[in-house]
Amino acid sequence: MRRIFWLALGLGAGATAAVMSGRWMKRQTERMAPANLARQAGRGAVEFGSILAEAAKEFRAGATEREAEIRSGLER
Repeated sequence: MRRIFWLALGLGAGATAAVMSGRWMKRQTERMAPANLARQAGRGAVEFGSILAEAAKEFRAGATEREAEIRSGLER
């Protein structure tokens, strides 16, 4: 009786692992499909562009502030 229990437990665990790994593999292959990779690259480029624009905006603000400090120091 104990052998049947452990056999059933092992078969159930093996079947569960096979199903879960099969589903995981299917998700990974869908994720790595060329269309999805291109979509992810496009999103990354858009995010990078927005970060770059924000950095340039802050740079210009800082440069303007520093220029005002320098001009006020020269006027004295």
